[in-house]
Amino acid sequence: MRVLFVCLGNICRSPTAEGVLRYQLQAAGLADKVQVASAGTGDWHVGKAPDSRTCKAALARGYDLSQQRAQQVKASHFAEYDLVLA
Repeated sequence: MRVLFVCLGNICRSPTAEGVLRYQLQAAGLADKVQVASAGTGDWHVGKAPDSRTCKAALARGYDLSQQRAQQVKASHFAEYDLVLA
């Protein structure tokens, strides 16, 4: 299964959702069964890490977002992912 979370810029909401789901999948022993990613509708943050405040708030709750980088959602994502949540 492949899941894509989408928000406006891909630096706060969708990377947080991605990080939380990755953590939960790992805890449940399902990380190898589900691929998770996130993207934004806009392109102005492409390649950037999540917002520092987002990373700090996530890390305080045990979610590490530091390896994520923003990408823009593409039409091809609708064929690549089984579930797109915006």
